[in-house]
Amino acid sequence: MTLELHTFDYLPPGFIDCGAKNLHQIIPGPSLIHIKGKKENPVFVSILQHGNETVGLKAVQQLLKTYKDSTLPRSLSIFVGNVDAAREGLRRLDRQPDYNRMWTKEDQPIQYPEEKIMRQVVAEMKQREPIVSIDLHANTGLNPHYACINKLDNRFYHLATLFSHTVVYFIRPTGVQSTAFAEFCPAVTLECGHVDDQAGVEHAFEYLDACIQLTEVPDTPLKPEDMALFHTVATVKVPAEFTFSFSDSIEDIYFSPDLEKLNFKEIEANTLFALTHPDKTVFLDVFNEAGENVFEEYFTSENNEIRIRKSMMPSMITSDERVIRQDCLCYLMERYPF
Repeated sequence: MTLELHTFDYLPPGFIDCGAKNLHQIIPGPSLIHIKGKKENPVFVSILQHGNETVGLKAVQQLLKTYKDSTLPRSLSIFVGNVDAAREGLRRLDRQPDYNRMWTKEDQPIQYPEEKIMRQVVAEMKQREPIVSIDLHANTGLNPHYACINKLDNRFYHLATLFSHTVVYFIRPTGVQSTAFAEFCPAVTLECGHVDDQAGVEHAFEYLDACIQLTEVPDTPLKPEDMALFHTVATVKVPAEFTFSFSDSIEDIYFSPDLEKLNFKEIEANTLFALTHPDKTVFLDVFNEAGENVFEEYFTSENNEIRIRKSMMPSMITSDERVIRQDCLCYLMERYPF
């Protein structure tokens, strides 16, 4: 079956009460749903780009239930992403690309049908002139709730700090939804805690409720104490040729089962990050913002140990081996002067 974008100018029957694993019975695939509100310029919300991250669906459903018997204060446009992966409770299926890497620029050649769909979404939403864009995510590691932005701009700061005092600025990975929408409206990616965290659903719902009542996004400067701003400087991946484990030290790379506890903690230089097999030369792939492999800039590897070379703050460390292979082990951040 050909993958295509489905567009609705109404809420599909049954959507409001449907679980993620049964959503394929309500909508046949990636869908853009428009719901008219009192104010015309919509809030755009992206959900289920990763099929196991159901926080966005649940928060949107809670919002729609809240206004079930009244008109939304502002129009709402909902992009529902990877319905097929949601059916299986997975981030993505093995045959699929990552939906949140498919928002490529118009001057780039299209390699996947998902890219064509995302460009359709961008083109339609440009015409509707959204007041803000919100991409809702959860994660498989131990992380606080935080907001991500792709532009250093006062409107983006205000939109982000409406969700969290902790804000992360990043430009890699590329092809993400928030970067595409940042070209024409304030955009954020919200990380709402663990995939099973009900508190994340409540937080996301409260944020959406606040956003549909916005009259504008302020452009006034924030005070330094209003935001803790971090900059993602590198992405850490496990090379495909190496085995790894969080429980078995005989693999090529052994990570502590408690590694996730380092998330959003400023760790000192020389901190042990992993143990390596004594009979192999083992390293990690560490890509900077230019896409260069800079392992030796951030880590040392000797005596069967990988250690942090300089003070750094990891984020998104996960022990989910499937997610690590499909995406990455973690990101490395530095405080950004603000």
